[in-house]
Amino acid sequence: MSKILVAYFSASGVTKRAASLLAKAANAELFEIEPKVPYTAADLDWTDKKSRSTVEMADPSSRPEIKSRVADMDAFDVVFLGFPIWWYTAPTIIKTFLESYDFTGKLIVLFATSGGSGLGKTEGDLKPCAPKAFFQGGKLLNGASEASLKTWVESLKL
Repeated sequence: MSKILVAYFSASGVTKRAASLLAKAANAELFEIEPKVPYTAADLDWTDKKSRSTVEMADPSSRPEIKSRVADMDAFDVVFLGFPIWWYTAPTIIKTFLESYDFTGKLIVLFATSGGSGLGKTEGDLKPCAPKAFFQGGKLLNGASEASLKTWVESLKL
């Protein structure tokens, strides 16, 4: 039986809800990826070209600092990694998370929430940040129920 972690970043609470349901469905531990400097509403205003989130997403080298670390990443075989979709990909803090650990041989399963777009180029953007991990197709979890998540997790045959 694989030891599973659900790690997620949530800016507005939508991804947090999905991650919590997924952790229950997968019988997994839950870890919130929190920025060292929390995002304000103004930081998240994607219509403002000078907002923090817009500036970060425009800079490929942006790596926002994370508040805390997973205590024992080595204990996990599978990591479900969740986030809201920003500009058709994962927020740059997800790259910070992936580059903070050795994911050699681990399975990373992406999940996301989105107000309108799909996962886009997300997997391709993230693979270089954990080159020795195995990535398995992602899924949008907008409005998912615990029952539907349990079915999805079972279909992955972890």
